[in-house]
Amino acid sequence: MKVRVRYAPSPTGYQHIGGLRTALFNFLYAKANGGDFILRIEDTDQTRYFDGALEDIYETFNWLGISYDEGPEKDGGFGPYIQSQRTELYQKYAKQLVESGHAYYCYCDSGRLERIKKIQEANKMAPGYDRRCRDLSPEEVEELKASGIQPVIRFKAPLEGKTVFEDEILGRIEVENSTLQDFVLLKSDGFPTYHLANIIDDHMMQITHVLRAQEWIPSTPSHVLLYKAFGWEPPKFCHMPMVMGEDGKKLSKRHGATQVIEFRKNGYLPEALLNFISLLGWSYNDKDEFFTMEQLQKIFDIKRINTSPAIFDYKKLMHFNGVYIRQSSIERLVDLTLPHYIEAGLVSKEPTAEEMAFLKKLMPLVQERLELINQAPEFSDFFFGELPPYKTWEMIVPKNVEKAKVVEILSDIRKVVEADFDVKEDKDLEQQLYELSKKHEVKAGAVFMPLRIAITGINKSPEMFPVMHVIGKEVSLKRIDNAIEKLKQEIAG
Repeated sequence: MKVRVRYAPSPTGYQHIGGLRTALFNFLYAKANGGDFILRIEDTDQTRYFDGALEDIYETFNWLGISYDEGPEKDGGFGPYIQSQRTELYQKYAKQLVESGHAYYCYCDSGRLERIKKIQEANKMAPGYDRRCRDLSPEEVEELKASGIQPVIRFKAPLEGKTVFEDEILGRIEVENSTLQDFVLLKSDGFPTYHLANIIDDHMMQITHVLRAQEWIPSTPSHVLLYKAFGWEPPKFCHMPMVMGEDGKKLSKRHGATQVIEFRKNGYLPEALLNFISLLGWSYNDKDEFFTMEQLQKIFDIKRINTSPAIFDYKKLMHFNGVYIRQSSIERLVDLTLPHYIEAGLVSKEPTAEEMAFLKKLMPLVQERLELINQAPEFSDFFFGELPPYKTWEMIVPKNVEKAKVVEILSDIRKVVEADFDVKEDKDLEQQLYELSKKHEVKAGAVFMPLRIAITGINKSPEMFPVMHVIGKEVSLKRIDNAIEKLKQEIAG
């Protein structure tokens, strides 16, 4: 049978990184096995519907290059793919379970259910519905119907025996039926719960494998029982390890960004995020970590999914992002960083051809230092304007070197730049600066550091001469002159 898997998010918020991992693993499994990847929107909980969530799902997929074979905008013959458009189907099958004796109408209102919950908590009893309506007599049912109460439909879970299922990762799992609840299938508003809609849709859409997080394991026995009640063959289950923070707790906002939209805004590249996410609970071997989407679609195998929790390492993700940034073309980086330069006020809102050419010129130097796209202005603001944004002038004077000596050194450096900058290679210019250190009887750092501070205003920057080539000889000389003049003022007091 052809592999058919699905990703079924609820539009209750922006896409979480855990949901992305589920979507990616399903997508990769389908592609690795010549199967179909289905997108289904599970929006039956209308009280938690979040405006913008659907658009976020589509935008996330587009940004990451995850394409679905069937879904809301790609009918494959099994639609609709939005659950709120399938309510009549769920109502039909819920009533069918009542007629077959596998479900029953429950007339207990929210007030009674809350009282039961409080009694159970006070007496340290197991939580859950007390099954009051499970065996109502026909007369009691008629009386409750006449009262006008709109009932829910609950599943009639077996009270004895065990429910067993095989997990593709975890193996055989057995659960005592006495621990299961008579869960709600159809709510009083006519909308199904996740459990009912999920089972019906997976069956009707011919889903062969269900890949989801281990947090769904407690629900799986109930799902298996539902399949049995309908007389349907369940799909194969594959419960993937949870995604945890470095403290061993479920990944949440306290650990850092958790929504895909946050990673996108914070300057991560889609290929870096995808590559990193693919390793959350899966590995190809003990040495290889960097994979393209095309490679992953060929080598992904659920047998390589781990059983232990996956740790979300933010530092490792940033390292991955830096690697992919350095692999990117200059043209792409200019396009990606442009909005951040505009926001920082370093480039016009409608950039001129000169400004774009300048960004292209400086980008190779910035590229080597970037780990996030939005760091670009911070790492390169010294390229802009005639003078750099000095943080402290004390930086320009090396330890154990007099200010007057630094003035002499910078003055000699200026002569070298003015005479030879456009006619000699960088290695020759560098050698001339080393000669200056001998002339002034100081360490090489006492020559190179004042120049670096004069040109950039910071003590860590890309290689000096390439930076000076970007800003040009004229601006370089102005910055050196500015440093000399400032030091003279400091000396004069």
